[in-house]
Amino acid sequence: MASALRYHEKVVIVTGGSRGIGRGIVRVFVQNGAKVVFCALGVEAGQTLETELNNAGPGLCLFVHCDISKEDDIKRLITVCVERFGRIDCLVNNAGWHPPHKPTDETSAQEFRDLLNLNLVSYFLGAKYALPYLRQTKGNIINVSSLVASIGQKHAAPYVATKGAIVAMTKAMAVDESRYQVRVNCISPSNIMTPLWEELAEHTADASGAIKEGENAQLVGRMGTETECGLAALFLAADATFCTGIDLFLSGGAELNYSHKSQIP
Repeated sequence: MASALRYHEKVVIVTGGSRGIGRGIVRVFVQNGAKVVFCALGVEAGQTLETELNNAGPGLCLFVHCDISKEDDIKRLITVCVERFGRIDCLVNNAGWHPPHKPTDETSAQEFRDLLNLNLVSYFLGAKYALPYLRQTKGNIINVSSLVASIGQKHAAPYVATKGAIVAMTKAMAVDESRYQVRVNCISPSNIMTPLWEELAEHTADASGAIKEGENAQLVGRMGTETECGLAALFLAADATFCTGIDLFLSGGAELNYSHKSQIP
């Protein structure tokens, strides 16, 4: 049985793992035999997922309540993982937020700073404190960015900036950590059907229409799934052993083909 599991007995940390993309990543790693420590703000959702996945196996998981905007919480997350399992093989930086869309001139500097701290600085700190252990195992880091880092997005300049910086930071860390045989890669999803996507749609005048528009943005005519995100992360961690510094588009072809886009009257 163990030989069929693609990440058997490996130890993984996933931030923002209680729902959406993070939940898909946690689930796929546990299904492939990993020991996963995942964190989130929502205690009930985290504990529910922990119970569900531990009952199902074959791997196991541990939920840790954590606010990744706080450096001490990130330190504690790493400490809990090492104390419980003795090592770290993979860090998946996933936790983050997409604010409701609004123009740049309606966004305050403090809103931008807070989003940078949440979406970007937390990734830096997760890597900073996990790297001493990843170097010992010749492990890897997976940073979850977004397709919009490469193609832009209307009324979302701060969010796009944070995601673009994640891609750039991934490449720089890949250079630095190559001497330790630690790989650092990135996933850039397009529209993935998650609770956050549904929440953002609810802020529009026509939620169902917004979701349909989101589906049609991909050449394949649908949104991606949480499971597909998990499988992409597993590929980078378990199989892509000659890949470092790459940005894997998980996009359904959303970046392809010209279309009518002009906003000029």
